[in-house]
Amino acid sequence: MELLDILLDALVDSLKIFPFLFLTYCLMEFLERKSSLETSKYVTNTGRFAPLLGGIVGIIPQCGFSSVASNLYAGRVISVGTLLAVFLSTSDEMLPLFLSKGVSINKIIPLLLLKATIAALFGFVIDFIMHFFKKKEEINIDVICEREHCHCDEGSIFKAALYHSYHIFIYLLLFNVILGLIMSFADINLIASFLDNNPLLSHLLASLIGLIPNCAASVIISELYLSGLISFGSMMSGLLAGAGVGLFVLFKVNSNLKENCLIAITLCLVATFSGFIIDLFPLLASFF
Repeated sequence: MELLDILLDALVDSLKIFPFLFLTYCLMEFLERKSSLETSKYVTNTGRFAPLLGGIVGIIPQCGFSSVASNLYAGRVISVGTLLAVFLSTSDEMLPLFLSKGVSINKIIPLLLLKATIAALFGFVIDFIMHFFKKKEEINIDVICEREHCHCDEGSIFKAALYHSYHIFIYLLLFNVILGLIMSFADINLIASFLDNNPLLSHLLASLIGLIPNCAASVIISELYLSGLISFGSMMSGLLAGAGVGLFVLFKVNSNLKENCLIAITLCLVATFSGFIIDLFPLLASFF
């Protein structure tokens, strides 16, 4: 791939996320300037069902929602279970690729529902566990402003949202360029051979590929499955772990590095476990 193509792809991928970032920061700025008591009451009343909503929203073929979830989690507007539900449900480029390859919609819809179900289920489980082991945190929407010393409260909501969106966009663009250069040297046949020769590790390896915060990860995983080079369960492991740019944004906006690493590890383990269980039931895979 030529350098110009890599730069263009990086720019397009980054621009796709920008509207989501802008709308998210508009919402966060609005909530920040509302009464914190009113905001807390709203989130408390609706948050118990949030992992289900996260699982449903995540299946929409756009990784921008995972970046939205990362920002909302950094401000503690949503729970870690909801964040992981969005991450697990997100499929990035899988749906457009499947449609372009002529995969029947009768197979695609059950696949998306399976991902959403797994995402919501583990989201609820994680929130249930965290209820006992983690102290409840107050909403702190202005945490990003505090870190960047931007004094956004002095201007309009739209100006503040534009500032933060642009800031993340630049980081994301640079990251996509670097990742594009690395992925240009990747050999998909070598990856397929490695996964095929290590069946016991294939689900974990597929999950690790899925963790790459770029649409190329979901494309590789989907292509390998459609070519018959990996199992349905291995594909699910890769797609469940594939949160698009969500992980990258999380590490950028959430200052707790240990927490970010634990979220990434949990995402990988849940994806690996789910794909492994799916492959234990060949009858399930036959529906897809």
